[in-house]
This record gives sequence, structure tokens and C-alpha cells, in this order.
Amino acid sequence: MSHEQNEEFFKGRGAQVNTHNKFLKNKYVQEHIEGLDEQLLENTHTQLFEENPKKIVSESNSPDLSHFHSINPYQGCEHGCIYCYARNSHEYYGFSAGLDFERKIIVKRNAPELLEKYFNKRGYQPIPIVLSGNTDCYQPIERKLKITRGLLQVFLKYKHPVSIITKNNVILRDMDILSELAAMKLAHVNMSVTTLSESLRQKLEPRTVTGMSRLRVIEKLSDKGIPCRVMVAPIIPGLNSNEIPDIIKAAADRGALSAGFTIVRLNGSIAEIFTDWIYKAFPDRAEKVLNMIKACHDGKLNDSDFGRRMSGEGHVASSIHQLYRMACVRFLSGREMPGYDLSLFTPRGGKQMDLF
Repeated sequence: MSHEQNEEFFKGRGAQVNTHNKFLKNKYVQEHIEGLDEQLLENTHTQLFEENPKKIVSESNSPDLSHFHSINPYQGCEHGCIYCYARNSHEYYGFSAGLDFERKIIVKRNAPELLEKYFNKRGYQPIPIVLSGNTDCYQPIERKLKITRGLLQVFLKYKHPVSIITKNNVILRDMDILSELAAMKLAHVNMSVTTLSESLRQKLEPRTVTGMSRLRVIEKLSDKGIPCRVMVAPIIPGLNSNEIPDIIKAAADRGALSAGFTIVRLNGSIAEIFTDWIYKAFPDRAEKVLNMIKACHDGKLNDSDFGRRMSGEGHVASSIHQLYRMACVRFLSGREMPGYDLSLFTPRGGKQMDLF
């Protein structure tokens, strides 16, 4: 099979294919292209789908994500990051983990209301909740829908700790709420900076803001006293692994207090999506990158082993760990994220509920 550069590369999208959903019996195939009036696979516009879930907080008991509580106001993500582990979850909704993940976005408008109910459960004890554990809570549609802002207003009302993971500068819109939370030691921001190379970012994360824009977010939030961590994640050996020191230094120069990283893993449909993409985007180094990823995961692209799945192991992973540790010692020594104050939690409405 030839892996030459594809002239039909979908610009502005990460995935270049719609992989088969393993939960569906039937699938569309393009066997006789001459019999079609139009192309089967098109780079169509983004669609929104409404969901009204009964609960909004996900609780994970995985050994390497112990006591991890998260909220995902959106499923699917327009950012289109090719490596995103959340792609697989789109199959539960009957969509593909490929192009569908980027252009069929599920929104949960009732998320703030559900969070308030969660906080008012009898005997609830606060534990930091992450926005978002799956897809970016500040993806482009948030600018209009303001679901994440509504959630932050609930966190502030109840004086409850929240940790945000994002790669979008839309977060700056909510600096007013985040400043109030941070003043009470109730907010952390984790800014994902995967690369400072604009040419790489445009292919790897096509609908995100630039790396420099994310650094400016760290600077502006830090200036307001909002504690920031830079997430150099995921590290893809042979693509962005050499940038670890530069990213950590740049973030530290702008006020970051800490850093974190993960090594890419290509579970489920992501292995097919990523492999297809890298042969189209970087045909000259595709084999090398794929082999280095396998070297971190016991010779496989798909890795579900707790502990190893996010940190990797082997000589390639060891060199990445060493480079990361050296950068942290050099640029972040003496800094750390402040702890949360869990004592401020105020279950408003709790007394009234006790009457019943």
C-alpha cells in the first residue's frame, strides 16, 4: 500500500478519515468511486447536537487516575487534535472517532444546573473537579454557548475547588471568576502547549490557537494571581519531544508554577487515525515516529496498561523523562502549585433540603 502525500488533505481538520464505529453493524464504504455523484467523504461544516444528561460529574477509579472527578460540558472537539484519546468516546454516541469527532459536537446546556444538584447531595464532601477530563471545555463553541462560564459561576457560588485543562485563549474571558476563585485557593489552570512550531501545530492541532498565544494566556492569568501549570502533552517522540526544554522555559518565563507531561498513546481507533494522518502529513518520518511510539509501549501503538499507558517505558521514554526532569529543575526550581482550600465549601440550599 502506498503512503504518498494525499492531494485531498483536509486543511483545517486533524483526522483525514472516518474510522468504522465498532458499535455499529453497518458502515459506508467507497468501493466504486466512478458510480458516485459526489465524494463520499467531505470536509463538511460543524454540527451541534443537544444532550440532556441526568448527571454531569464523572468519577474515575482507575489506578493511575485515582479519585479523578471531571466534567465534560462538550463531547467531541473542534480543535481536531489528531492524537486526542477522547476520540474513542465519540463512538458511544454512534459517530466515528475520525472526522465526526471534530465536526459533530455534543453540547450539554444543563451542565451548571446538574453541578448544583451534585453539590447539594446530602453529605457531599468537596474534592477538586477537573474541567474537562475528555474534551476541551474552552473549544470554539464555548465563546457563544458559555456553558463552562456557567459552571464556573456555580463553583464560585459554592466555593468549590476546580482545575481547568485547556489550550484555548477563550479562558481569558472568564478571568473575573477565576481571579475570585484563585484568591480563595480554589482554582488551578493547566495550559496545554504541545509545540511552539507553527507549521507543526497547524497539522497536529489545526483549530487551536498558536503556541505563543497559549504562553500569553499563562502570562495574563499569572499576572492576575491565577496559578498555572504548563502541560507539555502529549509528547510524540520524533515530532515534538525535542521541544520539551523550550516549552517549559517559555512557560516559566511567563509565570508558570509547574509542569506536567504525558507520552502519546494510540488506543482504539486513534491508532488508525494517527497512522493515516502521519503518512499524509509527514511521509518522510512516519515510520520513525510510529516505531518510537511503539518503543514506549511494549512494541504496540495501543497501550492500556495502567502506569505505562501515559508515561511509557523503555529507552525512548527514559530519554524523554530525563529531558523533562532536567528542564523542570533548571526552569521551575522552587516553584509549586498552591494547595486547595477545601474548608470554604458552602452547600447553599443544604439546610432547606434537610427540612425534607
